[in-house]
Amino acid sequence: MNGVLVTGGAGYIGSHVVQQLVARGEHVVVIDNLSTGYAEAVHGAELVVGNIGDRGLVSRVLERYRVDTVLHFAAHTVVPESVSDPVKYYGNNTCNTCNLLASCAEAGVQHFIFSSTAAVYGLTEAGIADEETPTNPVNPYGMSKLMSENILRDLSAASSLRHVILRYFNVAGCDPLGRIGHSAPHATLLIKAACEHAVGKCESLCIYGTDYNTPDGTGIRDYIHVEDLAAAHLRALDHLRRGGSSLTLNCGYGHGYSVREVIDSVTRVSGRALNVVERPRRAGDLAMLIAQSARLQEVLDWHPQYDDLDFIVTTAFRWEQKMVERIAHVA
Repeated sequence: MNGVLVTGGAGYIGSHVVQQLVARGEHVVVIDNLSTGYAEAVHGAELVVGNIGDRGLVSRVLERYRVDTVLHFAAHTVVPESVSDPVKYYGNNTCNTCNLLASCAEAGVQHFIFSSTAAVYGLTEAGIADEETPTNPVNPYGMSKLMSENILRDLSAASSLRHVILRYFNVAGCDPLGRIGHSAPHATLLIKAACEHAVGKCESLCIYGTDYNTPDGTGIRDYIHVEDLAAAHLRALDHLRRGGSSLTLNCGYGHGYSVREVIDSVTRVSGRALNVVERPRRAGDLAMLIAQSARLQEVLDWHPQYDDLDFIVTTAFRWEQKMVERIAHVA
């Protein structure tokens, strides 16, 4: 059986995809430097600790496991950090992706699924984006991903490699069975940060920007459950294996929630009042960004299973409770 390489497979989204791949019998190998991922999150797959920018390492893994498919998640993803340290983001997200693609081209990899982001769109008309919306990132994170998209498209045009680029909107939630979750420290994603506060990991929750042109003044985002997103990757892999053409697809539910609506949900689920601190807008943040994702549903026959804000929050909150209990048990 040919192998499937998942880069960043010990991280939040990658580990959920690995779990689904393994569950259906794929032969999976993971490369992760464990800078933000955790070895214990990799279930049923081989883990190689290393950097995807190391062409020698990547080439050895591709050959040893006879890899014909790569799912690429390894990246830095914090927007404010990308603004303060852009070289870090271009180095890891773009240059290392270029090195990975060079290794894939040399090894004859046939299928490549790329973890991209809605941040490639930047400011959009009415805060809604479909795949034809012009790309104009307003932060280095989005630009680093867009540059990688372009490298991938150019390589596909010049070789037999076919790809699917999946542009994520706001990923949230955890495995409903609680086997894996979002364990990275210093959370910046709203639902995780709010749930961490609700279980007592931090004293307050910050809202960044309350004067946006939205109904309640706070930013609106399209939240997609990580399990639904992972399922989209398996659909993309099936598409490529059937001989399907290269695609770029949005991954979202097509509707959004404001920061205050998310806080209300966390309050309902946790049964705890949150200590909310209002702060100015952060550089690189947008008022609203919602996916037009009909193409994902039509082309890949993908249908979400967890399109419910309280369910998303519940799975995230239960994971944070589990982390607190684990720490207490160790202590």
